Amino acid sequence: MRASAFVYPWDVTGDPEAPARIAGLGVEQVTLAAAYHSTRALTPRHPRHRIVTAEYAAVLYPPGDRWAGRGLRPYPAGRWAPGDAYGEAAEALAAAGLEVHTWVVLAHNSRLGAEHPDTSVVNAYGDRYPWAPCIAQPATRAYLVDLAAEAAVRPGARGTELESLGWYGLQHLHAHDKTAGVGLGDAGQYLMSLCFCPSCRAGYGVHGLAADALAAAVREALEPLWRGAADDEGWPTVEKLLGKDTATATRAWRESTARTLQEEAVAAVRAAAPDGFQVLLHADPVPYHCGANAGVDPAHILSVADGVVVPCTGGTALLTPFAGQAREGAVLAANLTVVSGMGGSPGTLAADAARARADGATELRLYHAGLASDGDLAAVREALAAR
Repeated sequence: MRASAFVYPWDVTGDPEAPARIAGLGVEQVTLAAAYHSTRALTPRHPRHRIVTAEYAAVLYPPGDRWAGRGLRPYPAGRWAPGDAYGEAAEALAAAGLEVHTWVVLAHNSRLGAEHPDTSVVNAYGDRYPWAPCIAQPATRAYLVDLAAEAAVRPGARGTELESLGWYGLQHLHAHDKTAGVGLGDAGQYLMSLCFCPSCRAGYGVHGLAADALAAAVREALEPLWRGAADDEGWPTVEKLLGKDTATATRAWRESTARTLQEEAVAAVRAAAPDGFQVLLHADPVPYHCGANAGVDPAHILSVADGVVVPCTGGTALLTPFAGQAREGAVLAANLTVVSGMGGSPGTLAADAARARADGATELRLYHAGLASDGDLAAVREALAAR
């Protein structure tokens, strides 16, 4: 199977040995970050630094003229990725014989929420999630669609992978995160991720729900979870806590909002891209899930995009719903973590890849060539050489 490794520009720029080292893993492709959220990352082999602190969500290239005069616009990166860091890294990787695809993080941006708080998801208690732009708001949707087109279609790129193209909710690894004291489970995560900004309040009304009454019902439904109730069967528990008709109406609003945004963003990328440009989404086959891997309906998203990137660290079960809906030529990329210190298992990569293939995967994504230790990379080289 074709394999691609995730890479940040700062893994490559300033390290002349990086492109050959990545190509030497046996991958055919790199998925290179062009727009990324805030992070703190190790660079264990870089000759100039060992830690990179990306202070806020930013584009890793100079943003274009389309943003002039707009309130919502991408932030250029600071000293961690100055100038056209993406372009410099992409050129070096391509010279090493690697096909370069962009990696674009969309609805996950804490600085946007801090500077424009009205753009954020608001839960039933009135708390804002600054890391989570509400994808129902017209201005936010326009920003995300234009960002997708610009960040995805960088010079020389042959395709893109769009992350966080859907709802982002409560679950978010934040600085010194301390939100695990109560096990909310799937049901609680959904209820705590329902948005009550003005756009969503109006959207619930279209589906026959009064927003104030719905917020009160969500707060009441969450009370048993705050007291430590362990009952969590996913969506059936949401229906039990909120009532089936109410739960279904909230989901109808959220899923239609996400689907139309995905359609608009993919169409915008294709309109800006050359022929043959590949568009994939990081996706979860459970439509009501939130996060970096957007919850989607497999049949719908595979009719919109060229394929999906599916989280498979710890198991490949999430591939099955996509495999059952995949048309001929669709890409089903199994995303496997190969950083031991982040829960990956590079030593079992060959077996994990074989299992993913059996469950429908057509390609591999390896997270992450820049973060992995020398030992982890050696295991990756061995596994890919045995394909």
